[in-house]
Amino acid sequence: MQKDIVRGSFEMTAAMVISGTIGWFVLMSGQPVFSVVLWRCVIGAVTLLAICGALGLLRPNVISLKILGLATIGGIAIVLNWVLLFASYSRASIAIATTVYNVQPFMLVALGALIFKEKITFTKLAWLALAFAGMLLIVQAKPGGAYNGSGYMTGIALALGAAFLYAIAAIVAKRLKGTPPHLIALIQVSVGIIMLAPLADFTNLPQSTGQWMSIITIGIIHTGLMYILLYSAIQRLPTHITGSLSFIYPIAAILVDYFAFDHALQPSQLIGSAIILIAAAGTSLGWSFRRTIAVDAKV
Repeated sequence: MQKDIVRGSFEMTAAMVISGTIGWFVLMSGQPVFSVVLWRCVIGAVTLLAICGALGLLRPNVISLKILGLATIGGIAIVLNWVLLFASYSRASIAIATTVYNVQPFMLVALGALIFKEKITFTKLAWLALAFAGMLLIVQAKPGGAYNGSGYMTGIALALGAAFLYAIAAIVAKRLKGTPPHLIALIQVSVGIIMLAPLADFTNLPQSTGQWMSIITIGIIHTGLMYILLYSAIQRLPTHITGSLSFIYPIAAILVDYFAFDHALQPSQLIGSAIILIAAAGTSLGWSFRRTIAVDAKV
């Protein structure tokens, strides 16, 4: 058990660090967003196809038509999620876009209440209010450098849209429990190829070795390898450890944005980002205000 936790923690940490660097590779590829996502799907599909074949997951009747349909719906949501998130990087910066994107737990709570009639507690509402306050601090901050005006607000909106689509994909994933995750990922990237092939600009292919390496890295490392590490970690770790380690992702993205592009968050953006991450952690890990109040009262 302890061995599984150690290995799972290492895998989850690696997956989140890899996720935190994807913005840098997206921007360095120099490609339109539709093209980047399409190449991610194509290269990711080849990688995942090989993995699924090695695991014996390509035999007939592994999944039902119902599961295939649900995985397809989830694929549409996750691919559109990538499109919106990648488009937000150049408008609001990698750090801000990734932080805003981490409001997804609250959207998941809202969708859970609407679809599964899950109860929204006082604590969840309190965390939501706190996250909203953090969002206001980020939005009202004066953007610096190349991130300004309506483009900055568009970036915020795109990141919020990406978070909503991720929440939809997560809701669908709940109905896919027991289905091999590598196969789900293969279906998702295959859906992405069908969706984006007509929209990609094949006349504007990467021109340099560096651009091609960025595209290949996104496909193999950020899609194929990251999926393997993430799903393996989820299977080995308790939920609370998975949730806590997931916050390495936005922290890594903020550091990448700073060191790669010299984009430091302004004080109000830094405070707003910290508030959102704390609120998201509280929601994901089940922190309770009432429990804290009770402990304080005893003291």
